[in-house]
Amino acid sequence: MDAAQQVRQLLSGTEPQAIDPAVHESHKYSRSVIYAAKEDVHINETEIIYNASPSVYVEEALRNEPGSMLTSTGALSVSSGAKHGRSPKDKRVVREPTSEDKVWWGGVNIPLEQNSFMINRERAIDYLNTRKRLFVVDAWAGWDPTYRIAVRIICERAYHALFMHTMLVQPTAEELKTFKPEVTIMNAGCFPANRYVAGMTSSCTIDLHLGRGEVVILGSQYAGEMKKGVLTLMMYHMPLRGVLPLHSSCNQGPNGDVTLFFGLSGTGKTTLSADPLRSLLGDDEHVWTDNGVFNIEGGCYAKCAYLSPKSEPEIHAAIRFGAVVENCVVAADTRMPDYDDLTITENTRCAYPLEYIPNAKLPATAPVQPSNVIL
Repeated sequence: MDAAQQVRQLLSGTEPQAIDPAVHESHKYSRSVIYAAKEDVHINETEIIYNASPSVYVEEALRNEPGSMLTSTGALSVSSGAKHGRSPKDKRVVREPTSEDKVWWGGVNIPLEQNSFMINRERAIDYLNTRKRLFVVDAWAGWDPTYRIAVRIICERAYHALFMHTMLVQPTAEELKTFKPEVTIMNAGCFPANRYVAGMTSSCTIDLHLGRGEVVILGSQYAGEMKKGVLTLMMYHMPLRGVLPLHSSCNQGPNGDVTLFFGLSGTGKTTLSADPLRSLLGDDEHVWTDNGVFNIEGGCYAKCAYLSPKSEPEIHAAIRFGAVVENCVVAADTRMPDYDDLTITENTRCAYPLEYIPNAKLPATAPVQPSNVIL
């Protein structure tokens, strides 16, 4: 079964409740039962665009997503809808037997019951089934083949597909032949959650089921939810495999010394790691193993507020064709981004491939132990 067939099978939904035998008996002579035997959800004719090139994603976004445009440097400028950042209060983790005793429950990892997850999952699937086309991205979380996780993204927006194509590590053509997703993210973010479902507190929900290896997104078009979902999964799985996941940036000096930079969002991880005199491993997510450090991601996700070629030349130059600019004011005539205009949001961002940084180290691994840790 190829990837498209696997996705169509997933989109056919589940059948949690069998028909009562008494109902079968009552209608066994009805011709209508024969005429109405099929379900539209099982006849999925949605076009599936699988692991396309950035050019295809850009074309699809410009053609079908209002407000999308190319900037003067060739990057794709997009809007993430009403949400301009992640919604942590709407993130849920399913309380289920295989992971229940391994999760730190509370105000960050908010529990969700299995039944609520399945209702949200079915709602996402039903919505995705109504779309004319879907994008499927298969890629790795992690550069180290020993620890990487196979991730599948199913989404409606080309912008989301390009974002995750950029932020994950792309498999080779040979690897795709045997690619088996360990995690599937179903992004139906253009459609709201049902607020009457138990555990919902708004029209937005990001639900993580560790046992099923699934993430469901409803009610948020912000692409960072997918990125954070992958990091959360790595934060869960890596310690179980005896290695340490890090929310940090990382670079390597000319003598091989490795430095880790820790800090909250906006404190300078991306800026400090993009040092022209050192090789960049990554700007946000890494794993520390007995053999060294590797980057989880294939790209960088940088804040654009007040970005300039003078203050951050490497990042400024990376915003070109293949990159994504989110929620940025762009001049209608020149298509030049105005990174000083924060009218839309202070959290305007750009995503670009690691290789757009001239001194990036690829593959993004360092087989030595870190010698510097900066908080």
